[in-house]
Amino acid sequence: MSKIVARESQNIEYKSTWHDEYLKWICGFANAQGAVMYFGVNNDHEVIGLDNVDRLMEDIPNKIVTTMGIVVDFNLHQLDGLDYIEVYIEPSNIPINYRGKYYYRSGSTMQELRGPALQQFVLKKMGRSWDDVTNDRATLEDIDRNAIDYFLRKGIAAQRIPEDQREASTKDVLANLRLIDENGHLKNAALLLFGKDPLKFFTNVRFKIGRFGVDEADLLIQDVVEGNIIQMADRVVDLLKARYLVSPISFVGMNRIETLEVPIEALREILYNAITHKDYTGADIQMHVYHDHVEIWNQGDLPEGYDEKVLYGKHSSMPRNSNIADAMFKAGFIDTWGRGYKKIREGFEGAGLPMPKVENFCSGVRVSFQRGFDVVTGKKIVTSNVPSLSPVQLTERQKKICDLIKKNPRISANEMSPVLSVVVKTVKRDLAAMQKMGILIREGNTSAGHWIVIEPHA
Repeated sequence: MSKIVARESQNIEYKSTWHDEYLKWICGFANAQGAVMYFGVNNDHEVIGLDNVDRLMEDIPNKIVTTMGIVVDFNLHQLDGLDYIEVYIEPSNIPINYRGKYYYRSGSTMQELRGPALQQFVLKKMGRSWDDVTNDRATLEDIDRNAIDYFLRKGIAAQRIPEDQREASTKDVLANLRLIDENGHLKNAALLLFGKDPLKFFTNVRFKIGRFGVDEADLLIQDVVEGNIIQMADRVVDLLKARYLVSPISFVGMNRIETLEVPIEALREILYNAITHKDYTGADIQMHVYHDHVEIWNQGDLPEGYDEKVLYGKHSSMPRNSNIADAMFKAGFIDTWGRGYKKIREGFEGAGLPMPKVENFCSGVRVSFQRGFDVVTGKKIVTSNVPSLSPVQLTERQKKICDLIKKNPRISANEMSPVLSVVVKTVKRDLAAMQKMGILIREGNTSAGHWIVIEPHA
């Protein structure tokens, strides 16, 4: 059999025959990047011919017009006496439905769009994003002036907002950010960024943090960060420093240095990415902290055609939430040139850690990175650019405390007391002194936490 030379296209489909089911495919391709479909051609690109081709040439275009309201390029060809049909589908700039249902071709998958996915798709086709939609229930009373002032301070410090805007009114700030329309209605982005209580309007504006043991079933401690998203990254970082990540103490000469186990600016970049590009019609942001690595997940896949290789290379910025991204840029938190992952890579490389892994996972984006300190072994993983810990002199009793903790990290002061033959108050005083010296770290709360020995003693 002779093979055809297909027209150039991003998507090409070969079908041996015609079925009305393929009208869904045409709808899906029109809603995506378009395609060329061949009927009467097998998967080896060989022409096998079609029966009743004259009737199909009349019926199929009519069905496309009557069910979807679009016109496609429909051509009849012949090769070696066999007829085949070529259908060229151009991408539509408006949403197309087939019998009231919206289909979308993504990769090799044809899916029916429903709920939030359909809402996002329709808004995108209209040149808008979800955060650009107005909320008729909200007023300026729902905006937190403290959040506005925080935004102005950050933006002025970053030299992205003029100094003379420091005392600008709340309404003027929102107007300059295009977050309020001509009728005074606030957009979703305004409530997310600066709202007193965003959860009053949206159900999934939280950042959940959990410390896990061996797996997800072993939850040790957890926290939930709520409130406006312009200040969310700061609140998350404060919690991570206080309860979840380690800042080993080192000494350079007489200077005491506490350095977070992962590069702080790169960590902030990851957090701002998750907060800025989240699909806020989906689930809360989730951070899983394990003893050797951290995972951060936010709803909403990477832009089509983007993967880890693209992100770590030179690429264009394609924000899901254009208004939120604009405010984050003006606050100095992100840039608009797609350089965020370059900063992340440089930060982790400078700390001697592997680059974070970025992937689509469960209808969202998951960023995983190795910790700089293994809380199980009590050893630093960082290999370069971080000063090593200096030896610290301990008393014999304090050395015994270290040995007891290494055998049982969850041991309490009450349990140490009889072993050391001292009262509980003395044990607690030693524990406090060793924490101050940087020998011990307490992870978790008083009842469910555990000790970590983070420096070898002399």
